[in-house]
Amino acid sequence: MKNVIRVSQLKLKPDESEKKLKNMIIHTLKLPADAQIEWKIFKKSLDARHKPDIYYVYSVDVYNVIISGKNIALNDIIEGKITKKQKHKMQIKNASMACINEFDFPAKDVNYSLDSHKRPVIAGFGPAGIFAALKLAEAGLKPIVIERGEPVDERRKTVENFWNTGELDTESNVQFGEGGAGTFSDGKLNTMIKDTSGRIRCMLETFVEFGADPSILYINKPHIGTDVLGNVVSSIRKHIIELGGEIRFNCKITDILTIEKNSYRAISGIKIKNVKNGEEYELACDNLCLAIGHSARDTFEMLEKRNINMTAKSFAVGLRLEHPQSFINYNAYGDSAYKMPAADYKVTYQTEAGRGVYSFCMCPGGYVVNASSEKNMLAVNGMSYSGRNSGNANSAIIVTVTPDDYGNNGALAGMYYQRELEKLAYRYGDGNVPVQLLEDFRQDRISTGFGIVTPNIKGSYSFANLRNVLGTTISDSISEGVKGFAKHIKGFDMEDAVFSGVESRTSSPVRIIRNENCESDIKGLFPCGEGAGYAGGITSAAVDGMKVAERIASEYIKKVTI
Repeated sequence: MKNVIRVSQLKLKPDESEKKLKNMIIHTLKLPADAQIEWKIFKKSLDARHKPDIYYVYSVDVYNVIISGKNIALNDIIEGKITKKQKHKMQIKNASMACINEFDFPAKDVNYSLDSHKRPVIAGFGPAGIFAALKLAEAGLKPIVIERGEPVDERRKTVENFWNTGELDTESNVQFGEGGAGTFSDGKLNTMIKDTSGRIRCMLETFVEFGADPSILYINKPHIGTDVLGNVVSSIRKHIIELGGEIRFNCKITDILTIEKNSYRAISGIKIKNVKNGEEYELACDNLCLAIGHSARDTFEMLEKRNINMTAKSFAVGLRLEHPQSFINYNAYGDSAYKMPAADYKVTYQTEAGRGVYSFCMCPGGYVVNASSEKNMLAVNGMSYSGRNSGNANSAIIVTVTPDDYGNNGALAGMYYQRELEKLAYRYGDGNVPVQLLEDFRQDRISTGFGIVTPNIKGSYSFANLRNVLGTTISDSISEGVKGFAKHIKGFDMEDAVFSGVESRTSSPVRIIRNENCESDIKGLFPCGEGAGYAGGITSAAVDGMKVAERIASEYIKKVTI
């Protein structure tokens, strides 16, 4: 734990250099002009509420202060006792004591006997699986990762081929493979979860260590971009292997093996199939981190057959909506838009019928991508490169659905509902991404041409009536919601904005039940991340992966110390 002084509300105009922050810090702390300080940015956000006056707002952490060649105690600065002659106390606005809460993995420096205790196994190498594997590897546990898709470089080629030809690989695609679904996304790292443990900071620092831009440590809404994220993920994988971990690509779990122990079941192993050559084999394990992602539908079906405790959960469905990025920028920045980064937005609305409609996974300067993973079904997602410069902004416009909407007939009812929507999208788009202009969607008619918005879509697309995909209730809710959004973003409901669909994979349709120790009703089985229903996005999934890794490591500590 390291004490710092955190100085907040330091403002710079977009064209001002960050070098000015040093003098602003010295002035705020009432230090001599020639004082030397060690500091770094803690947080950077944008305040565009009072256009045309737009500012970047900084919080900075001051670690060390040197005056006349002497180190000054930070407590003395806060109390106004910079020198012995200054006895009075000063009120320092916007300054407070803070500390960096460094994530400390509990299994660190424990000597495990891996000869007598089986290595932990992780199913899935998305954000949850990656960080579970990394932390277990750093603890000396040499985890084995089972990933049905390809390494990221091969996966990129497979996905590009799908977008260009329509030839879908059901095992390696936008949903499956190294990095998970987040690899083909905007790479957003902001989250709504609260974390006092330091795991979020640990995740960000890890990304920076393996190639991400250091600015993600302090900007308000950090993102990496699909082009950078894949390279970072592959670097983390190489480090896991260096530490003794093992990654088995093109392999998927086909069954879970259990044994009866007194009054409970415990995991004893898994069955694995190599999806390239068809080879099947068994792998013994006492601890399995199930980080399978929200689209592993065949695995959900296997878990149901094995009577793993699961339940259906609410999620959201809808469409992607594209606008010109210049329009979104002007709304955010006004006449200053030309010199500002691609702007994002977040909008919510409640319909007269009481349904919530909201934007999700907004991609500034991004692309809509064909994110399908099953034959004869079609789903879309949003993706941005790090430069966010495609010319279009897109976001999912979605409506929450509950078991009351899709049927209370089992844990997988929501999954089957997703499939039905995707079958309809594939059918009405004739195998292509179905698209429709906003005004035509409102008027219940097929579009015949584009206006001011030409869609940026990875994969082929064709005109269709998306109301036939979503049905009346969801379609009417989206139509009403977009009109409501226009009260906050004037012109948001422009006639030429382009819908594409179907956005069906916003989150997992199931939750695999686990207890306070992150363990399911099967001893040694740890449901984890977004697929298990405990995360939503890269950051929360990574945090959950670390949390589950701690729990698994604690099992090995018990075996070593008993």
